[in-house]
Amino acid sequence: MIRPDLSLPIPDEIRSAHFIGIGGSGMSGLAGMFLDRGIAVSGSDRADSAALQGLAARGARVHVGHDAANLADADTVIHTGAIWPENPEYVTAKERGMPVIHRSQALHWLIGGRRLVSVAGAHGKTTSTGMIVTALKTLGADPNFVNGGVISQLGVSSGSGSDPLFVIEADESDGTFLLYDTSIALITNVDPDHLDHYGSHDAFVDAFARFGDGAREAVVISADDAGAIEVTKRMTHPRIVTFGEAEGADVRVVDIRTDGPVSFAVEYEGRRVEAQLPVPGAHNAVNATGAVAVLLLLGRGLEEAVRAVEEFTGTIRRFELHGVQRGVSVFDDYAHHPTEVAAALAAARTVVGDGRIIAIQQPHTYSRTQLMAGEFAEVLESHADHTVMLDVYGAREDPIPGVTGETVAARFADPSHVHYVPDWQDAADYTASIARPGDYVITLGCGNVYQIIPQVLAALGDGADAADEA
Repeated sequence: MIRPDLSLPIPDEIRSAHFIGIGGSGMSGLAGMFLDRGIAVSGSDRADSAALQGLAARGARVHVGHDAANLADADTVIHTGAIWPENPEYVTAKERGMPVIHRSQALHWLIGGRRLVSVAGAHGKTTSTGMIVTALKTLGADPNFVNGGVISQLGVSSGSGSDPLFVIEADESDGTFLLYDTSIALITNVDPDHLDHYGSHDAFVDAFARFGDGAREAVVISADDAGAIEVTKRMTHPRIVTFGEAEGADVRVVDIRTDGPVSFAVEYEGRRVEAQLPVPGAHNAVNATGAVAVLLLLGRGLEEAVRAVEEFTGTIRRFELHGVQRGVSVFDDYAHHPTEVAAALAAARTVVGDGRIIAIQQPHTYSRTQLMAGEFAEVLESHADHTVMLDVYGAREDPIPGVTGETVAARFADPSHVHYVPDWQDAADYTASIARPGDYVITLGCGNVYQIIPQVLAALGDGADAADEA
């Protein structure tokens, strides 16, 4: 992993940019926006993907595999924090004295002097960003935007617009959300995470306080989340707007009903507007209320803001249905923190009816798995009927001896509720063997766990064939 050095100068002009790790959702979106600006784009990633193919179709020069020759005639190199310092393209660019900047600096360059809405938080920021962007477009606006996930009805994670407004998902994981010149900040929640970067809970909370105080116009922040409340106490911003279920919230969500599509009401300054979302879960009613609060600050009325947010149909990898086989529905969700896992499974519980929930969990990073194994076990055991535990997706981290998926499985109070299966085909076969018609299978994690879904659907299909033959 390369920690971003935000002190490095950003070029005034970029004519040809090379992206190391261009296939990621955030990087591919950035690369697309560079193409929109008429800038020559090249890039590389370790594996081919639809993102690479889409960029190539638009004229980008893409490569599978990393090699110094891929740099060609680029004048600036843009990288993610997930690459290793030994990456040959990174090393060669440094040796040549080329400008080498982190993706957050490239985004800062793209934003320029536009009015900026930055959405940060341990959970819910991708959904909240998607809600704001979708609502603005529904209301006839044409914002620039960069999100951490593909917005379902737009089919993209980023887009260049004609309005002088930019909406981004701001990443707190490495402190880069402090780089942006934010006008309106939205803080969804402040659950302790990324302590490998911050070192302590106190430093993590302090970073959010600095992010909020840095907003030039206003900061919107949860009135429910304990961490957000702590951040609010530390901030000195003259205009803080709170949202949530708390009685004293400035923009309040009330009467949340989750028996089917989530419905609720939003109250603001004595007015009340009823709402219903196509996506399930009480957490999405709260996310929608935060988005409404931002829209109010952007000059929209309460009624039109709520109606526009209702149009949001979700983001890719957020409770996304991939197929139904033998009466078993197979979903995928990006949840990779205990709070996110609890929210995803709670949302599934509201719509699964009499069926059971089978979670396929891929722990993300060794440090988080080691630190939060007990919390993961408790949440999974409480919210899923059964858990199939895979091994850890290390991402940017080196393995920690003894830390595997079994580290989480061993913390279950009732071992019969979990099955640790490191081999993916075995995991798919086991899942199919226990699934019954009406059940929901949900893959959970922000690594590559979604890639097991074809194996699960195939295993379910094989089971159906066997049943037919019997």
